[in-house]
Amino acid sequence: MKLVLTCEHAGNLIPREHQRLFSGAAEVLKSHRGYDPGAYDLYTFLRNIANYHKEHHISRLLVEINRSLGNSQVFSEFTRELSDSQKKDILEAYYFPYRKEVESQIDEIISNGYSVLHLSIHSFTPSLNGEERNADIGLLYDPRRSEEKLFCKNLKERLLQEDKDLKIRYNYPYLGKADGFTTFLRKRFPKNYLGIEVEVNQKFAVKNKFPSHLKMTFLKAISEIL
Repeated sequence: MKLVLTCEHAGNLIPREHQRLFSGAAEVLKSHRGYDPGAYDLYTFLRNIANYHKEHHISRLLVEINRSLGNSQVFSEFTRELSDSQKKDILEAYYFPYRKEVESQIDEIISNGYSVLHLSIHSFTPSLNGEERNADIGLLYDPRRSEEKLFCKNLKERLLQEDKDLKIRYNYPYLGKADGFTTFLRKRFPKNYLGIEVEVNQKFAVKNKFPSHLKMTFLKAISEIL
């Protein structure tokens, strides 16, 4: 099994040619709506154990690469009213290159006779619409896929061996079978592919970094399984 590591919401960058669309939006870009605080920090801590890794630093408010093209969230309120031609240019520049490269790498690994464990690293806001999220870590998978379920069970056990106080939940705060890049890749690779989204509570993130002990907990747990 080969480890593929990705981080779809690593940053909140807006390319120069599109910055006019985000005039006065600095605070929104700095918030969890612009990117996933802490996710890139955890991703970089883990990427030495990956066989392939890829991150995306362009803000999801320009284009949301973790959603399918038919999803209304692909373009935000800042880009939704652009012309079809302008949207196509953004997709061609940022959406398709990222997704196609990751897909191509997974295809190559599977073609060479290996299975792929794909960990997509994300973070989630501690509360939403006034409701506190009741978890430290969420492990998102498709319940219909037994290998994904077994991996998440093993990962949870090993994470708790390293830190028994962590509150870890399955398919929380989102459903693993909901629209996302891993969901797309499961359809593309029905065999020899495990797609897991790792969600970490942003309450641990300080200045876009997670605590060292939390990152080491992940590193030890994942390394033991591999």
